[in-house]
Amino acid sequence: MKTYISAWPQAATLPDFPRSVAVLGSTGSIGVNALKVMETHPQLFKITALSGGRNGSLLAEQCARLRPPYAAVLDDAARREFVAHLPAGYSPQILVGPEAFATLAALDEVDTVLSSIVGAAGFEPTLAAARAGKLICLANKESLVLGGHIIRAACHASGAVILPVDSEHNALFQGLMGHGRDHEIARLILTASGGPFRGRAAASLREVTLEQALAHPNWSMGAKISIDSATLMNKGLEVIEACHLYGLPVDMVHVVVHPQSIVHSLVEYVDGSQLAHLGIPDMQIPIAHCLGFPHRLGLNLPRLDLASVGCLTFEEPDLGAFPCLNLARQALDAGPSHPVVLNAANEMAVAAFLDRRIGFADIPATIETALDRHQPMDVSTPEAVLDLDSVVREEIRRALWPVAD
Repeated sequence: MKTYISAWPQAATLPDFPRSVAVLGSTGSIGVNALKVMETHPQLFKITALSGGRNGSLLAEQCARLRPPYAAVLDDAARREFVAHLPAGYSPQILVGPEAFATLAALDEVDTVLSSIVGAAGFEPTLAAARAGKLICLANKESLVLGGHIIRAACHASGAVILPVDSEHNALFQGLMGHGRDHEIARLILTASGGPFRGRAAASLREVTLEQALAHPNWSMGAKISIDSATLMNKGLEVIEACHLYGLPVDMVHVVVHPQSIVHSLVEYVDGSQLAHLGIPDMQIPIAHCLGFPHRLGLNLPRLDLASVGCLTFEEPDLGAFPCLNLARQALDAGPSHPVVLNAANEMAVAAFLDRRIGFADIPATIETALDRHQPMDVSTPEAVLDLDSVVREEIRRALWPVAD
């Protein structure tokens, strides 16, 4: 696929096995599942570096079990917690601070990077891996939302290869492999579960609680992604990610609600045929596909039984009740700086909702206000992207977290 963000993985030279892996975000949901996959196939992977944000105790438990020579945490408090839980006789090199994750991503000893840090914090480490020519298993969609154009250029300059870990984009990738040329693709169809509030009227969403929003019906995810799924912003970000990954315009990327989360996405070709990827909703499947690519890795998971599932249903998303999906499309159409604003405003609004400072319906309202105020600007460099991200966050922080608090 010539429009792909990096060299097309099927045609690229990939690292040999055993692969030397850095897991960025090993204490999160994706990272924990990735370690399960690699521990199931220890002959195929050498875990060289693990990183966590502030969960020093879990990171120490992982490192004690797997003994990577490198580890990284976000701050000194996490470092102290990490060191306090390390076993005697094991002393990894410990890196501290946001820049530590980018350092791990570019280590000479590492050939494969799993980028699974949540949010915009994953942009710089992903870019570092791209500049260093790594095989990148990408689970951080915000990297492309903020700077897909920058990461694309870095991949083509260095020879880095990206494999998409998100279940929907991994499904699209598998639907595209070996099936024709770019001009034969009619559209990409992302599926969405609809989240915990599917079918609810817009007015009723003003009354939903944090606990209800966190209760995803199908997937086990972290708090931020669970809220994004409930607002459908997760799907909006995935639309932007798909456009950057596959080099297609936004009008070729569609979304359909599929409550069972069995069909993970579809590719439609110009002859009207559609190729769908099906599987149980478990992130070990797309993670294993990326880490082991081009091989399939055996997993100790239940098998999909379509007879037991019985019925697969599909419906259009309710854009009136869930405006975040359209906000994302509009942001991408408006130019490269608008998605930076969209993402920063969303992360701050979700944080405020998790902090019980605003209601669920205030999340899209906060994002829309930020987008309405923004004038297009040049974000052709990483510095410009990060500066804009910081400005938007500070404006919303002042509004939602008054100094008097």
